[in-house]
Amino acid sequence: MTTRPPAVVDLVEVGPRDGLQNEARTLDVDTRVELVRRLVADGARRVEAVSFVRPARVPQMAGAEEVMDGLRGLDASLIGLVLNRRGAERAAAASCDEVNVVVPVTDDFSVRNQGVPVDGMMEHAAAAVTVAREAGMGVSVTLAVAFGCPFSGIVTTAQVAAVVDRVADLGIDELAFADTVGVGVPPQVLDLAALVADDDRVPRLRFHFHNTRNTGYANAWAATTLDLSGHGGRVALDASVGGFGGCPFAPAATGNIAMEDLVHQLRRAGTPTAAPAPRVDALVGVAGWLAGQLDSPVQALLGKAGDFPGDLPHDLIVGRQA
Repeated sequence: MTTRPPAVVDLVEVGPRDGLQNEARTLDVDTRVELVRRLVADGARRVEAVSFVRPARVPQMAGAEEVMDGLRGLDASLIGLVLNRRGAERAAAASCDEVNVVVPVTDDFSVRNQGVPVDGMMEHAAAAVTVAREAGMGVSVTLAVAFGCPFSGIVTTAQVAAVVDRVADLGIDELAFADTVGVGVPPQVLDLAALVADDDRVPRLRFHFHNTRNTGYANAWAATTLDLSGHGGRVALDASVGGFGGCPFAPAATGNIAMEDLVHQLRRAGTPTAAPAPRVDALVGVAGWLAGQLDSPVQALLGKAGDFPGDLPHDLIVGRQA
């Protein structure tokens, strides 16, 4: 029996945005620029660098234009998170390569996080996508709390499907399912991916996992086992250097899966990446530096346990057995 080829993983470093937005210490513009530059120097090729949101709501993300100005000329695709038309206009003026538009799938979270219910957010998302398209930027839409909501509780696949269908009609490049509060489990990954498995309106698929309840890496592995033939054989996975991160509007939402831990897992499993993966030793160094800047401990485990040298023998690599 021959199995299908393993997924090709597109790594998206979200540390400079999601990794910082829930930390008690706010980093200045120069330090945030230095963080992105260090990550790109160590191999990151897609980086969610800034968030164009109101500083009064998320002070850690103030100065997005100044950060982008300090990143000109980098060999990476720089992503700006936006919530509406105004955010997309700011992203375009700042020369972002991509925008990531966030649309929650529950009214409770949408109102608390973005001030309007899901219907209102769909209007904002449509306007943001139009602006991004006119500016020539790539467009992702992330469906927040797709695995569970801190206010509404369980989120059913049917609830997500209703929002997916509306978002897919916007003309996007990539759809992301986000486990905003880290409650997801692998069967949910499979169920949500199945919603768009044969949908030509969704060219690429992406996932955003938090490790709040220690299921983030299992979920990431589940994403690499999907049949991605309808999405070019690729899946994008968000991760944050050091495992920093969290949502300021979601109680007890702790960090993202850590980029160094994820890279170690993919490398040991023989899962190919779209671009050469960052070196784990370099990521450990950046994580330690960032922990000092934030006065906050590294959440990743690789820096504590150490790397394990070498890859598995070819005949043991999952997904490549004959």
